[in-house]
Amino acid sequence: MNTDDSLQNPDEHVRFAAYLDQLQQVTDADEINLVSRVLTDPDQTMARSAVLRHLDRRAADLHPGSAYEGWAQAMTQATIVHPFLAQRLQEWSLFRAVMLKLPWRPDDLLGASNWLQLKSAAGANTDAIKVLADVGRTKRIRNTARAHLNLLSES
Repeated sequence: MNTDDSLQNPDEHVRFAAYLDQLQQVTDADEINLVSRVLTDPDQTMARSAVLRHLDRRAADLHPGSAYEGWAQAMTQATIVHPFLAQRLQEWSLFRAVMLKLPWRPDDLLGASNWLQLKSAAGANTDAIKVLADVGRTKRIRNTARAHLNLLSES
């Protein structure tokens, strides 16, 4: 199937799969244009979902390195009119700060989504894990943080 043809398909599932495929293969130079184009799809829920998966994949790959900052700024500009995507990028930046032990504020982590709190509770920053073990938003987050602290103390 020609990917361009699939993007004209009225079935959002076909377009979603085509977008994911294109986003997986996009070059750095074309990434912003492709993300912007995907976000013009009439099915905004599907388009944002495809871009969210892409952002999560790329941020997971890039967050430990210096290339992350420029990428995150560019993606923030491409997604600025989509609050959930912009928030996710901000949370990836906070996650990066926590994991790399860059400056971060406990209140920012405590005000973050369950997604970020849970991800951080299973991370490597014991200061963040202790905060989440004590006052994480949900019982699941607190339990995950406590269990992770126990694992870290045993090793």
